[in-house]
Amino acid sequence: MYGSRPTTRLLSMLELLQARGRIGGPELARRLEVGERTVRRYAVMLQEMGMPVEGERGRHGAYSLRSGYKLPPMMFTEEEALGLSLGLLAARRLGLAGAAPAVEGALAKLERVMPDALRGRARTLEDTVSVAVARPTASASSASLLTLAAAVGERKRVWMRYRSGSSGETERAVDPYGVMHREGYWYMVGHCHLRGGLRLFRVDRILEATLLEETFERPKGLDSPEALLNAVADTPDEWPVEVLLETGMEDARWQLPPIGFSLVRTDRGILMRCSTSNLDWVAHVLAGLECSFIIRRPAELRETLERRALELSILARRTETETSIENGP
Repeated sequence: MYGSRPTTRLLSMLELLQARGRIGGPELARRLEVGERTVRRYAVMLQEMGMPVEGERGRHGAYSLRSGYKLPPMMFTEEEALGLSLGLLAARRLGLAGAAPAVEGALAKLERVMPDALRGRARTLEDTVSVAVARPTASASSASLLTLAAAVGERKRVWMRYRSGSSGETERAVDPYGVMHREGYWYMVGHCHLRGGLRLFRVDRILEATLLEETFERPKGLDSPEALLNAVADTPDEWPVEVLLETGMEDARWQLPPIGFSLVRTDRGILMRCSTSNLDWVAHVLAGLECSFIIRRPAELRETLERRALELSILARRTETETSIENGP
């Protein structure tokens, strides 16, 4: 009646309203990849089809399904079903303890309702596609991740027991600002009340997490993973580091680890900043760059990098014969 793409978006809008209960017009527009005026038109179309969609007036009005209304069982297009299969295959490697049985169960349910031809395509996808998500040696607790996600969404404080690599096991209250997955690990960024500042936590090191009743307000400007990671990189530590990378932003992001550095575009290149207690780690990162750079501070980083360069030079000149002599008969 409305063409295949509008029909798909209408069904997607219904599913979103069913799942969320109430959702704002701007968010619906973003998720459906249409304008807000089109969302209003879709709402009218659904009402004309007998769906109890209710809308709130105003610049940022929201939409909802009348309380108690339930949609019939979900139906997926072939592309949607294959997309779900691919997403579940990727979820296998996200390093969440206890998630594997749920993933396998969801895949089995999905395959059970697929037509034979589509089921064959899904199994071929599973057998032939490799999802390059690094699996960490330690798995994060899915219970902790769900608690942290709820805390971020409801802006509630969390009490947790945390095992740090340097401080051992501690108990602390944290205001979680965001949760993210990077380089095979789950991380949480938030204000730590024990340390009195912004901190980055590995979720697999959280031994226990409990949602508290105290609420918090997230600072302005920290509403994206990139902004949170930049803020963590700029948090004062023993050594404030500034290095000018003589390359472009995309190249710098590609070469640097995704966590630990903030990047600022300047007239002369990309200014890389961080604060650290481990200059050896920064020297290791710089030694692997494929662009020229200028160390602005600290001077001690120059000495650390020179020592690293000397070690690499010695290793580069070693031979198997030399190694045999050193190790003896």
